[in-house]
Amino acid sequence: MSRRSGILEFAVLGLLRESPMHGYELRKRLNTSLGVFRAFSYGTLYPCLKTLVANGWLIEEPGNTSEDALAAPLTGRRAKIVYRLTAEGKEHFEQLLSQTGPDAYEDETFAARFAFFGQTSRDVRMRVLEGRRSRLEERLEKMRASLARTRERLDDYTLELQRHGMESVEREVRWLNELIESERAGRDLRGSAAGGSAQQDTTSGASGDLPRPGDTSRPDSPDDTAT
Repeated sequence: MSRRSGILEFAVLGLLRESPMHGYELRKRLNTSLGVFRAFSYGTLYPCLKTLVANGWLIEEPGNTSEDALAAPLTGRRAKIVYRLTAEGKEHFEQLLSQTGPDAYEDETFAARFAFFGQTSRDVRMRVLEGRRSRLEERLEKMRASLARTRERLDDYTLELQRHGMESVEREVRWLNELIESERAGRDLRGSAAGGSAQQDTTSGASGDLPRPGDTSRPDSPDDTAT
């Protein structure tokens, strides 16, 4: 399983831990609350859901809202399928939440992990934040060394671009320092990291955007029927 598909499964399990959802609602939440997934499609989501069902971590149920009940006879389409987390799925998600290795703080995965910090224990949050900071400090040191070696050979625009990249890393390191200080002091973050599971708006990192609510790259599909 690729890292991309692994973090998608993690995010789906995390969102369904909050409440059951159908595919359209899941895709919307992934797009709007977890910006790292804003470019993915139903063609990516549904194979993931099928895999999670096959593993016993989700179950499929027929939609039971009044809207769903009216949709079938009027449109001829089947009612939307609702996905619900099983006890085994909850246990698996909690195991994933407890992981603190490099996969928890790499560029491709850190944003999604951070979005679920509200469901993560404080000691795990600390280890993930410290791991992310160490990784960025290593990157910053290499960037500075590279700039020092090549400064004289770079034109002004390339030099400015490298400086911009360094400033982005430095900015995220400062942000991480603030978060780590708050965690060590035992303070919860209201309205950001620990205030809600997947509702955060965080700063941008050096290699990609962290979640930005409301940032989507394409309109949602109007229909989401069972497949």
